[in-house]
Amino acid sequence: MTEIWQRFAGTSHRYLRRPVIAKRYDFQAGDCESWHSHTQPQFVYTTRGVLRVITPDGAWTLGPYRGLWIAPLVAHELQAVSQAVMYTVYFEVDVAPREERSCHVLMISSLLNELVGALVLDQRNGQPERRSALIDPLLLQEMREAQLATEGLLPLPKDRRLQQICGQLMDAPADNTPLNDWGMRVGASESTLERAFKDDTGLTFGQWRQRLRLVESISRLAKGMPVSTIANELGYRNSSAFITMFRRAMGETPQRFLRNRGGAVEAEAAQ
Repeated sequence: MTEIWQRFAGTSHRYLRRPVIAKRYDFQAGDCESWHSHTQPQFVYTTRGVLRVITPDGAWTLGPYRGLWIAPLVAHELQAVSQAVMYTVYFEVDVAPREERSCHVLMISSLLNELVGALVLDQRNGQPERRSALIDPLLLQEMREAQLATEGLLPLPKDRRLQQICGQLMDAPADNTPLNDWGMRVGASESTLERAFKDDTGLTFGQWRQRLRLVESISRLAKGMPVSTIANELGYRNSSAFITMFRRAMGETPQRFLRNRGGAVEAEAAQ
């Protein structure tokens, strides 16, 4: 896989075999692709399992049918939190369906998934270009109309004091230590740290800690942990409190979040 990405890295001139390239990869838990970047925009998403994408802005955690738009030249690392099926699509710059220069999460429609899957099959099996050329315009249109999803990103601070706090919380996400106590540990006032959190991450300290727990819960769900265990490990009073938080943030229950949608299992089996 690294060889493929290296092959696609380099000059910004057109050099892909065609305007849109689609690939599928099957990851084992713990698989990792170290830091790299591309001159073309890239879109990655999972249909099974959970994938973490690290960028200079933070850590993005993608559950099934959530995809990350990665702008050109954005360095990133891929980590498989669990066994995962990942699809990746590269676009030549002059046909890119989105113009954003920052990464963001998109919802994957059933049609978009089917179109990407069809391209993967055609390119894997050496099918005539005619069908792929017909698929491209519709795929690009689906990408343009894909809905934004707000979840996924855990912004990582650059302030060293905040890095110390966040590092300890990432090791122990159930820790409920108030910010004032953290301030005494790192030598800063509560108000100074709160301002720094907002400036560095765009979130308050409380919002960042809840985002951390949300991201951690997605990873644990992917590993098959019971909801009751996850709630306990992340510091919630009970399962109901955790499910309420998750549904408020994600728009669905934990169980439904990781459930395959729209008959995609059958589509994958055919591939």
